[in-house]
Amino acid sequence: MRNLPELLRLSSYVVDTAADGLVAEELFFAENYDLILLDINLPGQDGFSLLKTIREEDKRVNVILLTARTQVEDRVRGLDLGANDYLVKPFYFEELEARIRSLLRREQILADQVITASGLAFDTKARKASVQGQQIKLTGRETDILEYLLLNRGRPISQEELMSHVWGDDLDEMSNTVRVRISALRSKLRKALGFNLIQNLIGRGYLIDKD
Repeated sequence: MRNLPELLRLSSYVVDTAADGLVAEELFFAENYDLILLDINLPGQDGFSLLKTIREEDKRVNVILLTARTQVEDRVRGLDLGANDYLVKPFYFEELEARIRSLLRREQILADQVITASGLAFDTKARKASVQGQQIKLTGRETDILEYLLLNRGRPISQEELMSHVWGDDLDEMSNTVRVRISALRSKLRKALGFNLIQNLIGRGYLIDKD
């Protein structure tokens, strides 16, 4: 992969860089950022400590963790500390860019409060889904899944990603709970809409298309 800051600038992003955690912390307090790419293994101050500091000061800014650690515990710890997303190295720049677009789009969507998709309306504040004004009765977990898929419209979401972002460390990776919950959610949405809103892309994940 070419130099990451260079690739981001070529994609028209304005980028500041920090070689260690202490410099990164100084930049964070000096500037207002829409999104922070945070490596866990930073000299000076590790990424987890910096993430904790960031979240104590700012609940809004988007944070994507970049890590070479493959342990689920590290990813869960990062999410519990307030990271919005994570990527395990090595990764493709195109995937990182998709995650960045998704988070920045999510910020705009949440500002609008109501997400719409193919006749479905989802109120992000009340956390209720409806079709033509008729509420669809969903469980709390089904609501979590639907919200995450809606916030990532146009991007297939793998079962592993759903598990990490919706269940955290409460679910055994071998469990079929995700498939069962998705099946129930798809059934309820199909009954209300007359078609499958959530696509199951074999080998890629679950997808709600953009309108």
